[in-house]
Amino acid sequence: MEKWWLLALLLLSVIPIEAGFGVGGGVGVNVGPVGGGGGGGVWIGGGINGNGPNVPSGSSASGLDRAYTALQAWKSAISEDPSKILDTWVGSDVCSYKGVFCADSQYEVSAASGPVVAGIDLNHANLKGTLVKELSFLTEMSLLHLNSNRFSGTIPDTFKDLTSLQELDLSNNHFSGSFPTVTLYIPNLIYLDLRFNSFSGPIPEDLFNRRLDAIFLNNNQFAGGLPESLGNSQASVINLANNKFSGNFPASFGFMSTKLKEILFLNNQLTGCIPEGVGLFTDIQVFDVSFNSLMGHLPDTISCLQDIEVLNLGHNKLSGVLPEMVCSLKSLVNLTVAYNFFSGFSQECAKLFYRNVGFDFSLNCIPGRNMQRPQPECSLIPGGGLNCLRIPGSKPLVCGSL
Repeated sequence: MEKWWLLALLLLSVIPIEAGFGVGGGVGVNVGPVGGGGGGGVWIGGGINGNGPNVPSGSSASGLDRAYTALQAWKSAISEDPSKILDTWVGSDVCSYKGVFCADSQYEVSAASGPVVAGIDLNHANLKGTLVKELSFLTEMSLLHLNSNRFSGTIPDTFKDLTSLQELDLSNNHFSGSFPTVTLYIPNLIYLDLRFNSFSGPIPEDLFNRRLDAIFLNNNQFAGGLPESLGNSQASVINLANNKFSGNFPASFGFMSTKLKEILFLNNQLTGCIPEGVGLFTDIQVFDVSFNSLMGHLPDTISCLQDIEVLNLGHNKLSGVLPEMVCSLKSLVNLTVAYNFFSGFSQECAKLFYRNVGFDFSLNCIPGRNMQRPQPECSLIPGGGLNCLRIPGSKPLVCGSL
């Protein structure tokens, strides 16, 4: 459930409606690092859907010359262009290239005053090729959106020189290899989208130490344990779904930024308990740990998730009675606990149907209910001896101060 990023919107300057951004990235922002000064710029260049005006003669010559070198080097590394987008990438007027956006430089004291390449949006262009190191010449580019193409290979190490880049969307391509650590050294990056590629191996500890607001790694082949640094993340959205992560949740889980809105772990190989720390996510709206191998009882702290709308615990090995406090969550839109070993639920859970809340409790071990597991499957509950740390029932639960 991707959202437009509030921080990007705050930075947004003047973007003509006809710019025609593709679907799947963040939102276009004005050039310059986060929190940087400078006046608002106007995008020049029509993107994929149109051409922009020519750059005034003599303005930003040095910066645009470097941009021309970078874009021509990249053009030579693109082998297939079925939509003929790159047919417009001819001549020195890079601001007229489709998919290239220019704006006035934010750095008034810069020698490159005047228009600079501020963004590239080639979403859904179906281009086949590789990225080239010369793209690092575009030091005032704030967004690079390449969703839904056929780019492959790796991310050049020179990308660390993209000092103004805030949004990097490489999703739905053919990139492979280990996690592109160079992305962690892009100093002002806020939005990182690597989903739907073929990256593999572990993810680095440093990923969650950066000030990224959105982290999309879903639908790759990342594996190994979740880094202990997960608790350091300041992101509002984290999607790690459809990978091969294994092991328990790190001890730091739950001590993440209070601005976390969505976190998805579905379809991995996680084991152990759902930590008590989940109750610290008082503003979270989506929590999905389905299709893993989590065991034990639900922590009482789930009752603290007063803004939760989607709570998906399905397809695990959870057990016990589904607590009344879970079904009483006021913002629930969908609660899924199917394919577990729950042995019952309270009257409050039965009321969910009258609240028009989607509630799927099928294939558990609840007596007297339809569509449950056969009794032999319920005779031995997985993880029966698992010692999940729980707050004693006699201790008052104070949400947000675990």
